[in-house]
Amino acid sequence: MTELSPDPVGDYIDWYLDANPIFAALMGAEGRDRTLGDFTEGGILARERESRRWLERLQAVPGGDFEERIDRELVMSGLRGELAQGSWPAWRRDPSVYTGPIFNSMFTPFMHRLAPEAELVEAAVARLAEVPGVLSACRANLDPELASPLLVERGLGQARTARRLLTETIPGQVADEALRARLAAAAEPAAAAFDELAVFLEGFRATGTWRMGEELYSTLLRDREMLGYGADELLRRGQKAYEELDAEMREIARLLPGGSGDWHAAITALQDDHPPTLEDMRAEYEAETERARRFVRERGLVTFADGEECRVVPSPEFQRPILAVASYMMPPPLSTSRLGHFFVPFTPDSFTDEQVRQRLRTNARAQMPSIAVHEAYPGHHWHLSWMAGNPRRARRLFRTPYFTEGWALYVEKVMREEGYFTTPAQELAHLEFRLFRAARIVVDVSLHCGEMTVEEAETFMTERTSLTPGTAKGEVNRYCAWPTQAPSYLTGALEIDRIRADYLAAGRGDLRSFHDALAGSGGLPLGLARRIAMEG
Repeated sequence: MTELSPDPVGDYIDWYLDANPIFAALMGAEGRDRTLGDFTEGGILARERESRRWLERLQAVPGGDFEERIDRELVMSGLRGELAQGSWPAWRRDPSVYTGPIFNSMFTPFMHRLAPEAELVEAAVARLAEVPGVLSACRANLDPELASPLLVERGLGQARTARRLLTETIPGQVADEALRARLAAAAEPAAAAFDELAVFLEGFRATGTWRMGEELYSTLLRDREMLGYGADELLRRGQKAYEELDAEMREIARLLPGGSGDWHAAITALQDDHPPTLEDMRAEYEAETERARRFVRERGLVTFADGEECRVVPSPEFQRPILAVASYMMPPPLSTSRLGHFFVPFTPDSFTDEQVRQRLRTNARAQMPSIAVHEAYPGHHWHLSWMAGNPRRARRLFRTPYFTEGWALYVEKVMREEGYFTTPAQELAHLEFRLFRAARIVVDVSLHCGEMTVEEAETFMTERTSLTPGTAKGEVNRYCAWPTQAPSYLTGALEIDRIRADYLAAGRGDLRSFHDALAGSGGLPLGLARRIAMEG
């Protein structure tokens, strides 16, 4: 990499897709769907060295037009974050670095179906053959002095779901009987390797910590997210937002029948009205998703991508032990597909009736409008299906949750402004979701900077939001495993709100043009998103 080509960002993307074949296949890149890649220590360290060289090369690129500079800064922000995290190597600490990509690589292609069934099966068989090697690398790479018991326990929960997922669920997606049998047979050695990993993790004596620490946490906020401030300022903003939302919720709670200023009690009472079963929950989310789509179209809030579709389906089995809330899987942005999937948070089969009931309570009917808006219209599904039409590959491939999650929470507020939430109960639920995101900021920063224990965080989330104890436990485990992600929602939403105010005040366009332009530019770090809105 001694000479600069006319398209260094394009060269980097080609390298990145080759070096990360699971990511490439999930994004819809052709010809990279038959391998999981190199998870050995040597392979991981080689990619880190190459990433450092790419950053040095891109920093040396002169000038370029506006869009080229945005692309380059987007890629460099990601590289800076990746290299900063080299001091906190997740691949030595967390089994999900290995298990998660395997599960996604097996499950996602059968959801998207970008190729004929026979080709999907052949690619899956090739990847399954590599699973024992990847899990062997997991066992070799995990460092007991760095790995934390909490993250190992999460990984163990995932490993225990693997046999059924690989030998039953995934083959069950195949219609042709012979192909289904071939896939099930190929899955058996991979399932056995997961069984072996589970035994290994059961006996693994981890003594490390999941706490990232303030220095690296702040570095990621500044260098990767381009926020311009660190952990202390983020914590202050989260606390201020929580106090403001708490006061507003007290006022709304008084509007409910028999209401008082005790919004927590009001939310708890609203949660008594929930779907009776998990499948009923899915069906009601499907109806709410269609209502949101109609409303957005009627109000002309955005332009819809041609052929977009959002299916509302149960969450995949491998997610259920580690994710207690709704989620979304985007269309592969390098493909022509615009089909996304809204995953409704089903519970593991091992859950008791009471645990299932608690999950249903945190998906109460008053809460469903906000969740459907966030996950589907005009939240994640609209944004990511619309963004997939951007002609610039870097914008389609690389994005930050501080934009994508911030966008989904921002549009919840837009929908409130437009009158989508029709009752005080729905408004209260909407505000509680924002307050929940403010609480996430407080807890995530406090956990990783040493100001809270796991138990204190679980208590905070139970007492200061509407989460049930079981859901709060799952949430806090997620924060421990994924530092800096939880604050992205409200942090991004507030910044996008400020960008909108400046855009409209400057007379650059109307609300729809703002939405189309900003969301269509991708999922940029917020500093770059502002430049797109105000300079592009």
